[in-house]
Amino acid sequence: MTVNQSSSSPKRAFGRKRAASLAGCAVTVLLTVTACGGGTAGRTTKDGFAQAPQKDGALTVWVDATRVEAAKLYQKLHPDVKLDIVTYDGNANGSNYLQTKVQLFNRTGKGWPDVVFSSQNNEVTWAVDAKFAAPLNKGLIPESTLGRFAKGANDVCTVNGTVYCLRNDLSQTVLWYNAPLLKKFGYTVPTTWEEYQALGEKVAKEHPGYLVGDAGDSFTPEIYLWASKCGANDITGPKSVSVNTTSEACTKMARLMDVLIKNKSMSISGVFSTDFGKNLADKVLLMPGPAWYGGAVFRDTFKTPAKQIGAAPMPQWQGETSPSTGNVGGGTWLLSQHSTHIKAATDFLKWVTTDNAYQGEQAPGFPAYAPAAEAWLKGQDAAGYFATDLSALKDASSQVWKGWGSGQFSQEAIWAATVKPGLTQGKTIESLLPAWQDSIVKYAQSNGYKVSQ
Repeated sequence: MTVNQSSSSPKRAFGRKRAASLAGCAVTVLLTVTACGGGTAGRTTKDGFAQAPQKDGALTVWVDATRVEAAKLYQKLHPDVKLDIVTYDGNANGSNYLQTKVQLFNRTGKGWPDVVFSSQNNEVTWAVDAKFAAPLNKGLIPESTLGRFAKGANDVCTVNGTVYCLRNDLSQTVLWYNAPLLKKFGYTVPTTWEEYQALGEKVAKEHPGYLVGDAGDSFTPEIYLWASKCGANDITGPKSVSVNTTSEACTKMARLMDVLIKNKSMSISGVFSTDFGKNLADKVLLMPGPAWYGGAVFRDTFKTPAKQIGAAPMPQWQGETSPSTGNVGGGTWLLSQHSTHIKAATDFLKWVTTDNAYQGEQAPGFPAYAPAAEAWLKGQDAAGYFATDLSALKDASSQVWKGWGSGQFSQEAIWAATVKPGLTQGKTIESLLPAWQDSIVKYAQSNGYKVSQ
């Protein structure tokens, strides 16, 4: 089955799909596309890599369901450029679909897309060695543009000083809360994890059934343990990782979560589960979560009315002098070394990551490009849905802890296979930390990583 939607006309009809930028929210299909060029004959070294002979023709762009709207908008604003828009799963949940297809294209010498979106932040771990991702800071994208991305945003795209992709959006965590409920109950927004736990214990006694968090999703460790500076996933080199899930930074957060899970002020259902949507959506008092929770979870999934949800900084441990947050998702755009339309592909890549027409005005998540993020925040304020401004997201965008990397293996898959089943059986997170460590080590080693513990 091939989904190859030519959009040479901006009036081309597509079904509109709203989805989170989280890996796993978009489900579409892809099998084959028209070849974009292949082989090594006639290549010319320019902009840091050997470029295929350039020619006219359609620009082939692979996107997930959410980014279809971005490609459509580009086509509308650039009617002279013909696009072949191909939808695929965006490598959701670490499917490795893109890597598998590139391996096939490398063998056959044809089929590569010109530009591709991935919901994952770890594509350069294979795409550089596979000679798929083109270097971007060797002449294609000027430093004046690269320098305006949020601090550290493109670290996941950089190998030995060379930038091989551009970050689409950031998924930094903040503390979402229901402002009217908080006021009604006479509570204040906690600023420390100690205050957060105390409030959860108070809520369990005074307002049983209401929630201060959720620990039921596969990305739970990226919200809580990453923000706590738990060294479970420190990528120290291209193929090396340090894993320590039993440090104090890990265990104290695990204990906090165990207390709140036991008194039922923290759910283990998962925010996208049927159970949560049916029974718990209107019981959320507080919810630590990524930037995209505001729209994708509260507005679009829970259908929380306007002027209820606000955002505050992520709590910090008492005495912490360096604020830290976690990160759940985001995405990256890559340009193929095999493209025969480098100029058009580069223009699309730069536009889709930086231009206010999409990133500032229509993007569902917090843009990685700082000027677009400013416009996006103004747009959110003007829309009037949130009870507060979203300045907490801007502050958190530069506070994502650097000690948690983007390896070739999926931490979400590991947590889902190792810790989540234990939670449903009544085990504590703290008791499962050693098993989590063992599983991370095995996954990492199976992917060729040298592991230090």
